[in-house]
Amino acid sequence: QVQLVESGGGLVQAGGSLRLSCAASGRTFSHDAIGWFRQAPGKEREFVAAIRWFDNSPYYGDVAKGRFTIARDNAKKVVYLQMNRLESEDTAVYYCARSSSDSRLSRPDEYDYWGQGTQVTVSS
Repeated sequence: QVQLVESGGGLVQAGGSLRLSCAASGRTFSHDAIGWFRQAPGKEREFVAAIRWFDNSPYYGDVAKGRFTIARDNAKKVVYLQMNRLESEDTAVYYCARSSSDSRLSRPDEYDYWGQGTQVTVSS
């Protein structure tokens, strides 16, 4: 079993920043990857970013490139998503998830454990 808990969401004005955290516990392994997805009302879940645990390689979806940065803290088993220059279109529930395959990381079906999500609201 793997437990994932997101935090750091909230209300921010357009142009502002937020840092989301995903704390992992339980049976995690060195070849896991942690990904961030988001889902806005009426829309499909969308890939934001992912990071492979064993080599720290980051991967970004189109929505994140140039604005968001994913990073991890090995000792704390926490993955961060730093979001800058936020736009109203970034409003969504943000989820972190664990993949044991560390490939095709943009696909939600590659992930087997999910957190409960944290709401991000960007006001224009």
